[in-house]
Amino acid sequence: MRQKHPWIFDQSIIKTNKKATSGDVGIVFSHKKNKVLGVGLMDPSSPITLKMLHFGGGAKIDAQFFNAKLAEAIGRRQSLKPVTNAMRLVFGENDALPGLIVDQYSEVIVIKIYSLMWLPYVSMIQGCLIEQLSPKAVILRGNRQVTKSLNLTEDKRVELTYGELTHPEVEFHEYGVRFLAHLIKGHKTGFFLDHRDNRNRVGQMAAGKTVLDVFAYAGGFGVHALVGGAKAVTSLDISAQALELAKNNAQLNDYSGKHFTLQGDAFNLLKSLIAQGKTYDLVVIDPPSFAKSADGISLALSKYTQLTRLGLELVAKKGQLVLASCSSRITMDQFLGVHSQVFKDRGVTHFSLAQTTGHDVDHPIGFEQGAYLKTAYYQDTRS
Repeated sequence: MRQKHPWIFDQSIIKTNKKATSGDVGIVFSHKKNKVLGVGLMDPSSPITLKMLHFGGGAKIDAQFFNAKLAEAIGRRQSLKPVTNAMRLVFGENDALPGLIVDQYSEVIVIKIYSLMWLPYVSMIQGCLIEQLSPKAVILRGNRQVTKSLNLTEDKRVELTYGELTHPEVEFHEYGVRFLAHLIKGHKTGFFLDHRDNRNRVGQMAAGKTVLDVFAYAGGFGVHALVGGAKAVTSLDISAQALELAKNNAQLNDYSGKHFTLQGDAFNLLKSLIAQGKTYDLVVIDPPSFAKSADGISLALSKYTQLTRLGLELVAKKGQLVLASCSSRITMDQFLGVHSQVFKDRGVTHFSLAQTTGHDVDHPIGFEQGAYLKTAYYQDTRS
């Protein structure tokens, strides 16, 4: 509490004045002086029973409170306006609004809630966003836990709560590259906005090169590579629907290279490409989170090890390997340690770490567990 950590676990709470329900305001008092230390929202269905909104005294949780919080969060993203019209406006705990995500895609706002505690406040927050941003539409999404708790069917997980949405796919741009985000059926809120800066870096590296984009989803890295002048891009993903999105996104842009798609399990397909003797000038491997809980850390490290080994064998001489992780329970040191161990085991000395990157501006890190995205760029130094 004194270090302003946003999570209070159930086992840390030894006394409350009454049984809490989701969304109740929780006020924390100091043990000795009976002084108010902070205010949060109760989430009794979660191990993190109290999620903090405010520290250093009391606060009235009302429209005025949320209006100020949202204005502060939106203000932090102003530097992105020349770059893109799609960004994360609220990043949960990191913007002092735990379990709440707000993303903007052009003139459409998507609110996603990860806790039932937000249900009493959603309309209030939506009103503040409409007042500040004047969107054409607002979409509300809930994660699986929220959907299950409310006994909602899969198609009810997404709801248009304001305005009109003429088409579920909304076009946006980043660094001059055009994309479509499917705001109804797309992953997360419709697109993975967190890798924007890395996608741009890959685009800048791609001129005249052959590129392999593994776990491509909607083609983010691959499309940037094509626009950046890549000779050929291969988008690889297990989902046929995702690869259709990748094709459509590529076609929104002007490029002269060739775009191929490969559908199937990434581990199996990478082994097949190696067996065929394929290599690429630039290999990007950006898998989904492998460690959903602490129990998954060992398996995650094993999978990152496999992908590093496979990626190494697919990089052409003088090529580049880009490895990413979005597992919050894997630290950057652990991630880089996996790569170093693979290089050592394989006797590889010709790969050097060129740079590492973390979160873009719209994904600020407000506390230790808020840091999840990590990317490492390796260069083959063979002459």
